[in-house]
Amino acid sequence: MMLHVARKCFISFKTEDIAFKRAIQEDVRIDIIDKSLDDPIDSSDEDYVMRRIRDEYLSDSTVTIHLIGSRSAEDFGLEEQRYIKRELQASLYDGANNTRNGILGIILPSMYDEVFKGVFQCPSCQAVHSLVNINDGTTITEFHTNYYIPNNKCHHTEEDRYCVLGLCA
Repeated sequence: MMLHVARKCFISFKTEDIAFKRAIQEDVRIDIIDKSLDDPIDSSDEDYVMRRIRDEYLSDSTVTIHLIGSRSAEDFGLEEQRYIKRELQASLYDGANNTRNGILGIILPSMYDEVFKGVFQCPSCQAVHSLVNINDGTTITEFHTNYYIPNNKCHHTEEDRYCVLGLCA
């Protein structure tokens, strides 16, 4: 008999996408131990806020769910993305009191057409692969850099990455 263990998950999101975060939290079919921040930390000190997020929410989580919506791109600028960037950096950090999380990028409906561009036949292996547009225009560097880890292959599989993609249904 295989025992299923719920994962401790932290959800990284833009305020504009809070309805999707709540939908994940409330869906009884999704078996997670929610380690997300539900109420903003009352401080204007970004380092203090991130220290609390790392210590109280991320340190014992194993998966970070990154909601990829229409306001989640690197191209929106550092000020706009500062918390998402730092949350994903902390998720990928493997050090004292923190182990590296896997990151599941959930493509929200507003981004389907921007990210999923159909299929193509690979000239190297002749297999048909999905054409996925993950870059500064669709998400942040911390996600797409770890989605496309160089592997000397003609394509990437989930086993080749720290970051994988899923769809918001």
